[in-house]
Amino acid sequence: MTDTNPPPADFMAQVQVTQTLWALQDQASEGWVVLDSINFENADVMPVWSSMELAKSHCVDEWQDYVPMAITLADWLEFWVEDLAEDNVLIGVEWRDGGEYIELELVEFSQMVAKLETL
Repeated sequence: MTDTNPPPADFMAQVQVTQTLWALQDQASEGWVVLDSINFENADVMPVWSSMELAKSHCVDEWQDYVPMAITLADWLEFWVEDLAEDNVLIGVEWRDGGEYIELELVEFSQMVAKLETL
């Protein structure tokens, strides 16, 4: 169901160093940005970025009320995977307007992230 390309090497390298993913959270509702997949019908995608700066660059227009929030790899694996799996959410790696990003299944993405986690 996903793009067969792996996440970009620079994304993986950055995440390995910082042990952090970035996503956008609404300041008022505390909801997270999730959008329709560009590749798959009836699928939602949660965009994630490797840095606060990349995430923050998307806090405009309809996302102007959102702020970048850090998610540690440990928290991702402990809390996020189960919740997102229940909703069948895909992961949009280094999301960009115009579809210039990779959509991965949650399990596939999380397995890659688990290999980066330092204990």
